[in-house]
Amino acid sequence: MSIFEHTVSRLSGEPSSLDSFRGRTVLIVNVASKCGLTPQYEGLEALQRRYAERGFSVVGFPCNQFLGQEPGTAEEIQTFCSTTYGVTFPLFEKIEVNGEGRHPIYAELCEVADAEGYTGDVRWNFEKFLVAPDGSITRFAPQVTPEDPALVGAIEALLA
Repeated sequence: MSIFEHTVSRLSGEPSSLDSFRGRTVLIVNVASKCGLTPQYEGLEALQRRYAERGFSVVGFPCNQFLGQEPGTAEEIQTFCSTTYGVTFPLFEKIEVNGEGRHPIYAELCEVADAEGYTGDVRWNFEKFLVAPDGSITRFAPQVTPEDPALVGAIEALLA
């Protein structure tokens, strides 16, 4: 089963999947509102605005597994993201990205190695998985910012 086929709910609670993103370039990110990396929302939104018309989308999955840094309700998360960072990219339900409760989407994503060869558990908030239109995945560590030339170059190569 591909990551596009798993059932997941939108932050609003409506059942969905990532199927509408199939064949597009997608950056999947586990996000949190009270993390030192939270300002990355600004860069993620900039990527969304810059490349959306070319078939790209950021997709956010709030996660509270890292020191409780996403404690809010769905409504609180949505309000924070839209009013603080102007987020327009889709946000899905709060999920677990590690452990026994790991969402099936992340079970697949965590099998992918990053540039340093790391596979396995998500290390922190804002770990990034760039999914190409053909379904191949490139993994980026949480500290790789949305403006990082390696990430931007990888996105642009897929949109060329």
